[in-house]
Amino acid sequence: MKVRIGMGLLLCCALPLQAAEFVLVDTAQGLDVGNWKVSSDSLGIKSKIPFSIEKKRLHGGRQEGVDVIVVDNGTLQMTLVPTRGMGIYEVRGGDLRLGWESPVKEIVNPAFIDLESRGGLGWLDGFNEMLVRCGYEWTGHPGVDDDGRLKSLHGRVQNTPASVVRVTVDETPPYAIHVRGRVDEKTFKFSDLSTWTGVTLVPGEAAFTVEDKLTNQADYDNEYQIIYHGNFGAPLLEEGARISAPVKQISPFNDYARKGLDSWQTYLGPTKGFDEMVFNIVPYSDAKGNTLAVLENRAGNAGVAVDFNVKQLPVLTLWKNTDTLQQGYVTGIEPGTSYAYSTKYQRPLGLVPTIKAGESKHFTLRYQLLRDKGEVQAALDRVKAVQGSQPTELRRDPLVQLPH
Repeated sequence: MKVRIGMGLLLCCALPLQAAEFVLVDTAQGLDVGNWKVSSDSLGIKSKIPFSIEKKRLHGGRQEGVDVIVVDNGTLQMTLVPTRGMGIYEVRGGDLRLGWESPVKEIVNPAFIDLESRGGLGWLDGFNEMLVRCGYEWTGHPGVDDDGRLKSLHGRVQNTPASVVRVTVDETPPYAIHVRGRVDEKTFKFSDLSTWTGVTLVPGEAAFTVEDKLTNQADYDNEYQIIYHGNFGAPLLEEGARISAPVKQISPFNDYARKGLDSWQTYLGPTKGFDEMVFNIVPYSDAKGNTLAVLENRAGNAGVAVDFNVKQLPVLTLWKNTDTLQQGYVTGIEPGTSYAYSTKYQRPLGLVPTIKAGESKHFTLRYQLLRDKGEVQAALDRVKAVQGSQPTELRRDPLVQLPH
């Protein structure tokens, strides 16, 4: 393996070359390479599908100082944001986009966000990404926990800049591209969590894999929670779009969502006055714990498949926010350890797990852009195979009775 800072060689071992690694950010070394780019050509890789990885810094407004990494694997163009917890801003493939149009147009530097403003809703000041990690110390709606402390919306990790960022390119076919970042949640007396986030793209593939490793570095056991908040708008989301998953049980998040329970699989077009509807789902899985959810457009010729494992992420939240385009027309497909209730309501549900001192937890998800009817149907067939003849329970009452 070659380990480089930027384009300068740092270390070369005597073993056969299998990968080239570039260190882009490392706070322990006081290192930030600034604007940087590498490509298959500059690496001397004779790939049939050229690819590139570029890091650049944004300027102006609330995005001042934000770093983004754009990975082009020849089929997909992904924009990652190390400054925002290694979140994924968007993924584009041809005429299709995984992402959505939020009223928040800039990629906001966390320095301009107060998570506790608006009663703990400050997180929304920067919310516009395709994939947001909600956690890991806590997640869910804001609320005062049993210990009397306010826990703000969806935790802190998405508004924490990565302390280390590395890019690795395999130097043997299929030349997989790996972008990894370490995001730390460390507060004296409270938390000592470190998460190595990872995204892998293979040149030419219309899919990518998220592989994260959460470690509790404290000497004490602690709670943790995570929701992988994947967000999709037009062109996939439209009137008549449909969500499919192998569902064991589905329930409304609150009384408002109850009236949408029977039509949970279909979507309205942009609708003024439509408040968000959220549904709690217990998915079925195969013998290995693998399951998926599929969003398809009205014509059934484009969509996205989200694969995950219920041994890591046992529940699924479906967020339907079919408000106006200007307000934010979007749906969330959100595998997690927890639903979106505030933490104190989830402990009685057994959805606030514990991570032991020194223990690590692993999370793997795969996102596939479905580009034609054949790919959509193949994904739907996988849903049907997991569901089989097993029944779906529509639970009419919310799992939690929230105060009005």
